[in-house]
Amino acid sequence: MIKIEGLSKIYTSRKNTVTAIEDISLHIPKGAIFGIIGLSGAGKSTLVRCINRLEEPTDGRIVIDGEDITKMNAQELRKARQKIGMIFQHFHLLQSRTVFDNIAFPLEVAGYKKEEIKKRVQELLPLVGLEDKANVYPSQLSGGQKQRVGIARALATNPKVLLCDEATSALDPQTTLSILELLKSINKKFGLTIILITHEMKVVKEICTDVAVIDASKIVEQGPVEQVFIQPQSAVAQEFVSSVFPNELPGDLLRQLAANPNSQIVRIQFLGSTASDPIITDLIKSFDIKANILYGSIDHLRNTLFGTLTLELQGSPEQLDSAHKYLQDRNLKVEVIHSV
Repeated sequence: MIKIEGLSKIYTSRKNTVTAIEDISLHIPKGAIFGIIGLSGAGKSTLVRCINRLEEPTDGRIVIDGEDITKMNAQELRKARQKIGMIFQHFHLLQSRTVFDNIAFPLEVAGYKKEEIKKRVQELLPLVGLEDKANVYPSQLSGGQKQRVGIARALATNPKVLLCDEATSALDPQTTLSILELLKSINKKFGLTIILITHEMKVVKEICTDVAVIDASKIVEQGPVEQVFIQPQSAVAQEFVSSVFPNELPGDLLRQLAANPNSQIVRIQFLGSTASDPIITDLIKSFDIKANILYGSIDHLRNTLFGTLTLELQGSPEQLDSAHKYLQDRNLKVEVIHSV
């Protein structure tokens, strides 16, 4: 659906040169909810704004549904943008227009007839849960309602791609979840390809099918969201994952456990059905080792269960080796945090 090849954006001034993004290549499948995550200043917002050429790339290609938008002239680009919706962190609603008129605005710009505009807006209002807010002004809406207007406006011209630039960053946690559920339902109902820019791994965990991690202007890791969560390769990805699933034990506890002979501290990660299996019970029965649960959590990645469990295992080296093999044979990721 979307192919980004060798994309770079360099800002130049009399005093200095700043590389915002450098040699970025991504393939975003049709119908995916593709997360791009990075710290502030990493280049993620510049990247998403290059996709619809709100920012002009310095180098590289962007192909959307078979069309290279980097080669389009102004007229061709205006037409192409009708198929690329965008929602923003701070909503960017027109304060002098009602909800109805805000949603209608891109249709007016595109030259739709009044009856066509009215019909389309009336279709969108119930889709985003605002059927009773058509004649209300933005100042009378909550943050979540404003973002719903922004989503409806972005969908007005029936786009194939929806770009979301920190769309939930200005919202409280409960409202964030409701907006993510709305985006997920829109993706499912219309097969819309969504690119979601965020600095929150919780957002990625909730709805994304794939994720790319951007750091210091470059993509440092990408893949299916389950893969990146279970086996993060880059330091920044590991930091993001640990913000959702903490993996550090207090130093005092580690020092206390270090005094135990034949002791090993391991972290086990579960995915899917194994998250509900009686792994620890089987481990104790099968290998006659002691298992002390230090920390555990279970959550979901979209619709898949995902869990982590930190254990202190006590036994002979042979027993511990056998326990490791048993866990690995069950397709569990096992990491030794500390060994005496």
